[in-house]
Amino acid sequence: MNLKNATVYKVTLTGLIAALSYVVFTFLQIKIMIPGTPDATSIHLGNAVCVLGALLLGGSLGGIGGAIGMTIGDLLDPIYILSAPKTFILKLCIGLVTGLVAHKIGHLSTCKDSKTALKCSLFAAICGLGFNMVFDPVFSYCYKLIILGKPIAELTLLPNLATTTVNAIASVIVSTAVYNALRPALKKAGLLPVIGTPVDTNKFHKKSAA
Repeated sequence: MNLKNATVYKVTLTGLIAALSYVVFTFLQIKIMIPGTPDATSIHLGNAVCVLGALLLGGSLGGIGGAIGMTIGDLLDPIYILSAPKTFILKLCIGLVTGLVAHKIGHLSTCKDSKTALKCSLFAAICGLGFNMVFDPVFSYCYKLIILGKPIAELTLLPNLATTTVNAIASVIVSTAVYNALRPALKKAGLLPVIGTPVDTNKFHKKSAA
């Protein structure tokens, strides 16, 4: 696989992550209306797709894919439309944090031992979604305080914290399980991108060409 084809491959997968995150968030969510407000929160696995994208493609591409898909989901839902900018920033950060831990610290894509890969991907997912579990409610509170006012911001804080925690736990389990299920087949087929230095990328190209 030459550099041009590898780039097309990564862009295609980023688009796939965006589409998958949109579908999972939009059609598989459990929406919960918050009494006394026009707002809602939801239980969903959209964040799991962000993490999966970061594990497969690196933090930047995975985060962008997940952020685009879930932001489109917000823009097309009248209840969530005001949250779209917040969603893009936070979901991108999930990908960036996950990718940083998985590939810059853990060197996940070059890991040869399946047990080490499982531990690394699990820890990266926990870090990415742990970041979101802390900052999503805080960011949401500040954002709604400015946009919708203090009463609504206060009413939505605890429900958002509860669903964010549930989503984080479920997404850690799902994203780690799916990544480690896909990893052996993708690696065998030469379709597992090596995330890192240009030297690593060249090695990926040579292996894929073989």
